[in-house]
Amino acid sequence: MSAYALINLLDLDDLAADAPDRSVRFGRTALESRDLGVSLFTYEAGVRSSMAHSHKEQEEAYVVAEGSGRVLLDDEVHDLKQWDVVRVAPEVSRAFEGGPQGMKVIAVGGPKPEGGDGVPNERTWPD
Repeated sequence: MSAYALINLLDLDDLAADAPDRSVRFGRTALESRDLGVSLFTYEAGVRSSMAHSHKEQEEAYVVAEGSGRVLLDDEVHDLKQWDVVRVAPEVSRAFEGGPQGMKVIAVGGPKPEGGDGVPNERTWPD
């Protein structure tokens, strides 16, 4: 592992390329990071995360870099605007929705256990 890394999140492969209304770009591997994950999630207007999830161990923070939207945290929905930061404990279920102009969210996560620790769940939005 090198002493530093410089990447552009938009240069990373879009792991949701088959979904034209969202994109997902994970930076941990490209950064050669042992303890830090940085990812970019993009949601078009009105588009929601494809699933809610929690974690076994990993705490995360999300920064709204562009646009606005909402976040579902367990059973609570919160409005988000540009430069809001949301810290989420591992056990809290989370999902996102793009606002009227869509939303770009940078996710920052701590150390990732071997094999990962994301836990998809059936949590739904209370419409």
